[in-house]
Amino acid sequence: MTRDPAKTDPDHYTVVFENDRVRVLEYKDKPGEGTSWHAHPDSLMYTLSAFRRRILADGRHVDVELQAGQARWVSAQEHSGQNTGDTDSYALFVELKEPAAASSRAARAPLGPSES
Repeated sequence: MTRDPAKTDPDHYTVVFENDRVRVLEYKDKPGEGTSWHAHPDSLMYTLSAFRRRILADGRHVDVELQAGQARWVSAQEHSGQNTGDTDSYALFVELKEPAAASSRAARAPLGPSES
């Protein structure tokens, strides 16, 4: 994977499980901290704390506010992010190693997490 977040931001991302089909990353940061430019394949994000973030990519951004215990889909994307809240960010990412079928890919996937 290009721009692997476990390599670009090892102080925030930790690989907690990996096999030939998935990789699970634990993510933690503090208010005001951010990440370098990195990439995720299609992933499921599960929030372990409530937090606010700004996700940046391709000259656009999205502000995200999530509660603990939420599951969100993250389409394959490259981005950077910053904790814009006053609480630590804590989440798990389950990254899929199998690419999505061409027919299921959107022309321009949403930036950041979505409910579907």
